[in-house]
Amino acid sequence: MTTKTVTDTNAAVIEDRQQLIDFFASGEKAADRWRIGTEHEKFVYRTADHRAPSWDEPGGIRDLLNGLTQFGWRPVEENGKIIALTGDDGSVSLEPAGQFELSGAPLDNLHQTCAETGRHLQQVKTIGDRLGLGFLGMGMWPDKARQDLPVMPKGRYAIMLRHMPRVGGLGLDMMLRTCTIQVNLDYASEADMVKKFRVGLALQPLATALFANSPFTEGKPNGMLSYRSHIWSDTDPARTGMLPFVFEDGFGYERYADYALDVPMYFVYRDGQYLDAAGLSFRDFLDGKLDVLPGEKPTMEDWSDHLSTAFPEVRLKTFLEMRGADGGPWGRICALPALWVGLLYDQGALDAAWDLVKHWDMGEREDLRNSVPALALDAPLPGGGKLRDIAGEVLDIAHAGLTARARTDAAGTNETGFLDPLREVVRSGKVPAQVLLDRYEGEWGRDISKIYDEMSF
Repeated sequence: MTTKTVTDTNAAVIEDRQQLIDFFASGEKAADRWRIGTEHEKFVYRTADHRAPSWDEPGGIRDLLNGLTQFGWRPVEENGKIIALTGDDGSVSLEPAGQFELSGAPLDNLHQTCAETGRHLQQVKTIGDRLGLGFLGMGMWPDKARQDLPVMPKGRYAIMLRHMPRVGGLGLDMMLRTCTIQVNLDYASEADMVKKFRVGLALQPLATALFANSPFTEGKPNGMLSYRSHIWSDTDPARTGMLPFVFEDGFGYERYADYALDVPMYFVYRDGQYLDAAGLSFRDFLDGKLDVLPGEKPTMEDWSDHLSTAFPEVRLKTFLEMRGADGGPWGRICALPALWVGLLYDQGALDAAWDLVKHWDMGEREDLRNSVPALALDAPLPGGGKLRDIAGEVLDIAHAGLTARARTDAAGTNETGFLDPLREVVRSGKVPAQVLLDRYEGEWGRDISKIYDEMSF
């Protein structure tokens, strides 16, 4: 969740539809200016009893945020309450039940990304040790029911919590019980965006499989390997999914703008307050006919906010967001940007990845996405075989892309080593969730509390 910032540009009133389309074009960058933005979430728990702390209790989320200011982070408040931080390493923000997120700064290479992640985790562990807090790297709370979890004091979350049960059965679980790793990447042109979007959507199920890490619900196996991914299938069909139109002829900025206009609204932010606009139409807003703000037209900031309330597997803003991976421990965080940077930031790799998936039809893509939460690498592959049959080839393509980028650290090492955790998954044939299930049935003696020893940062 990015921190809200208003500038003269995005405060401008939208006078015509073309401004919505131009917003996406404004993200275009020459290849030498492409950056990597990595986001990762983690669960916060009391080390004494594994309870999820509230925002305002002594030693809770508020004190964790305040504690981090000793490292130069600057507080962000909403209604007088600290709800986020900004600093040189991006921003720290809260998901609805206190999941702690670093939205990293846009960086040139994966060495910088991994160093940034390491700094953040060292900082939160320093403050967490002082407060008696730990941090768990999973895709879903393994042992918490909804009623066990607090809600953070952010206005947009109150609106979403009211609205979610109206449109899906698992939206509250998405908000309260899940964590993800995500990477945000640039594009050079509309055509470049289109190709990256298509490759990202087609191969998002592979990322979901390789990072599958949410096999437990309320202390027991839930029958899935990525329950987090399954949750998205019953959250809100109007704002989730594989976006078939992305693969249609003529797809580009305008078509995505039309899609976003048809996504129902959640809120409008005015004078420090979130106004409930859940279910209303941004098209009506463009015409000055929004019930909660009659006669007023939206600004570019409203458009930016609205785009953040669509949740497809890949999302377009002024960059592309890869959204399919479960949260996980430190050792796997840097592997996600390594995968997507390798595939999308070298033209040869991008072309090879597209050649691998371009013949799949939309029904096959949907079937693959729908089968991955339960089957991971054993999901049926379009044309026959299983997803695991192309996993190694995709990693080889990413490896070649990272090699071609030739971004090295001080020791002269390139970025390909960040793929090693994924190579191990393919070599072993077991995704992270399957390893945890084996331990649950074996050495843990079905004691889910052991996961805190295994998966904490």
